[in-house]
Amino acid sequence: MDKYKKLINNTAILAVGTFGSKLLVFLLLPLYTACLSTSEYSTADIITQSANLLMPIMALGICDAVFRFTLDRDIDRRSVLTTGMYVNFAGLLIFAALFPLLNMIGYFEGYMWLIILYAFTANLHAMLAQYVRACGMTAFFALQGIIATALTVVLNIIFLVVLDIGLLGYVLSVVIADAVLSAVIIIAIRKEFSLSFKHFNRTIAAGMLKFSIPMIPTTIFWWITNVSDRYMIKGFIGSDINGLYAAAFKIPTMLILLSGIFIEAWQFSAVTERDAESKKNHEVFFGTVFDSFQGMLYISAAVLIALSKLFAIVLFDDSYYTAWQYMPLLISATVFSSLVTFMGSVYLVDKKSVHSFVTSMIGAVINILLNLMLIPTPLGANGAALATFASYFVVFIIRAINTRKFICFDLHTVKLTVNTLIIGTQTLFMIYELPYWIAVQIVGTAAIFAFNARPILKGVMKLLRRG
Repeated sequence: MDKYKKLINNTAILAVGTFGSKLLVFLLLPLYTACLSTSEYSTADIITQSANLLMPIMALGICDAVFRFTLDRDIDRRSVLTTGMYVNFAGLLIFAALFPLLNMIGYFEGYMWLIILYAFTANLHAMLAQYVRACGMTAFFALQGIIATALTVVLNIIFLVVLDIGLLGYVLSVVIADAVLSAVIIIAIRKEFSLSFKHFNRTIAAGMLKFSIPMIPTTIFWWITNVSDRYMIKGFIGSDINGLYAAAFKIPTMLILLSGIFIEAWQFSAVTERDAESKKNHEVFFGTVFDSFQGMLYISAAVLIALSKLFAIVLFDDSYYTAWQYMPLLISATVFSSLVTFMGSVYLVDKKSVHSFVTSMIGAVINILLNLMLIPTPLGANGAALATFASYFVVFIIRAINTRKFICFDLHTVKLTVNTLIIGTQTLFMIYELPYWIAVQIVGTAAIFAFNARPILKGVMKLLRRG
């Protein structure tokens, strides 16, 4: 199958399997904001984000290695999966032993056991899901995602509405869903699944750890860039504002979802097509895909920024309405977060995880420094959003320059610059409700569509006619 059509087909399958299910969770925002106070929502967010920080540490970043090494045709896939399982369970045993010490940290309000459990089940599910994705089981990968989300939704309703157990139920819904789906995947791949030591290969394990260990600080640095602002907002301003900020971030999550669906399909194509064509053709492939990807990002961002207030009215409880003011900057930050992830696919292709580590470290340092400077100012939580935007913007520039050493593809810089200026203007007028801000949203969104929609549609039609 033509590489472009394969990419489109995989993206379509993942979109069908992912977007509808994730949309269900998104539409549950009214339930979350109605059943949880801003303070409870803040605590629940801190628990889940702390677990996200713990995940790469507990599993040594092995989930990414399982995906990348399973794609290598000359490596025994069963040995890759067995190594991943050993690392995951070893991490659980170590942190279970450390639990009495970790539980003394009062900041987590006695929920350390839940954080460890969340991290383990999330790692296990992610690793198994990445394995089936790398095996080319795209439809099954999408299907298990649907089941996981549907189960999470059902459990949310039971725990929050029927049993009324608040934030504990909110978090346990995800833990139980991850555990159940891990079991489902193991059953589906039972012929390849084994914990027998005879399937453990030291050479493969060493290669995987060499790749994955630099991903630990990389993931931690991205966590800092994405989440440290929540802790600082809570410390400087309070839990109520942090609850609003966490709710506001659910809107940019729509953009993360859109780009994430594509990136999952793209990473598979980027790696598998590398050895199947010349370097020049691979660079053209990257440039063509990047052009369409950034166009879709900016169109989506323009629409989301323009509708920020409407989302707050429709999806949030009245007590969360003012969260809209944090959405425009967070949406703009998410655009560059997605562009940074795309550039990271270059490092994935060539297994240059150290470069991911260095660039993510720079972003984290910038983010922390700006958070400390901006959150205590009148900007408040929007200072945190600005810090997030600035850190991703800088990392994108660095990666755009650095990745050219490996794959020198067309970045379409003129289009990137114009698109960024348009959504930047929309963001400024929206946040401060400057004169004619409604007109600016309409004109800005129309301009983004005019500048990007035609090339995207033309490119998609051309790709569909290939092969």
